[in-house]
Amino acid sequence: MQTESVTSTEAQAEKPTFFESRFASSPNEVKGMDTEQLRQNFLIESIFVADQIRWTLSFFDRYMTGGVMPVAGPVRLDTPDYLKAQYFLERRELGIINVGGAGQVVVDGDTIELGYKEALYIGQGTQEVVFVSTDLQAPAKFYLNSTPATHRYPTRKVSRQDAEVVELGSMGTANHRTINKLLVNSVLPTCQLQMGMTELKPGSVWNTMPAHVHDRRMEVYFYFEIPDGQSVCHFMGQPQETRHIWMQNEQAVISPNWSIHSGSGTSNYTFIWGMAGENLDYGDMDFCAITDLR
Repeated sequence: MQTESVTSTEAQAEKPTFFESRFASSPNEVKGMDTEQLRQNFLIESIFVADQIRWTLSFFDRYMTGGVMPVAGPVRLDTPDYLKAQYFLERRELGIINVGGAGQVVVDGDTIELGYKEALYIGQGTQEVVFVSTDLQAPAKFYLNSTPATHRYPTRKVSRQDAEVVELGSMGTANHRTINKLLVNSVLPTCQLQMGMTELKPGSVWNTMPAHVHDRRMEVYFYFEIPDGQSVCHFMGQPQETRHIWMQNEQAVISPNWSIHSGSGTSNYTFIWGMAGENLDYGDMDFCAITDLR
């Protein structure tokens, strides 16, 4: 694992941006990892810190996962030196889902209201992004995903009503869930970033089961709405060589393209999935029978 901290611009010196990068790992490496090594390579434990943008860049498809929680005032999107760009979105696109109080995102001077569980896509070439909480006593929590981009698509807000919604699973198999496809190519155009949100019904605990892999894209899961005192056990690894990582509320986990990505909680919960790669076909998955998992 490689870690690098980056300070912010002078105008935001009191609100530093945190940045780290993670090397990609092969299946053979992961087979030999103990619990702590798995967590260091794949788990993102801290997403939201008051007035700080936190980024983790994975070398799997150069995917960036982060979060920002404005408490003292607006927070501007800085550009880590690591990107070697004039501005953050010079060669990237950005997806945002608000998992906190009401907020606004100011995009090149235009203010966009973003409520709880609403999403925003910001296209490549956007030069200025500022995050604002409507009520500083109930701050917004903007969950951020970013991927490289080669074409500029329009900035667009996607509300719950705009999402493509699918019901899957059943109470009998403890995986009854609602999938909200938010920033996907069936809803709006993107270069490669796709994001959505899956809500498990009360009494259901399993997500993404039967499990699958997809060689042409990687994924990141962000778990939230986990009740106090409860946890989620996230499963990863090749179908015949699985590993697990115990996760707490508002934590994220990196899933390589060769790995399954599934979880089971001690309660129902919600998670945001983000994907990147050369494949925009949501249904392109190589499923693994439950009885074949090892």
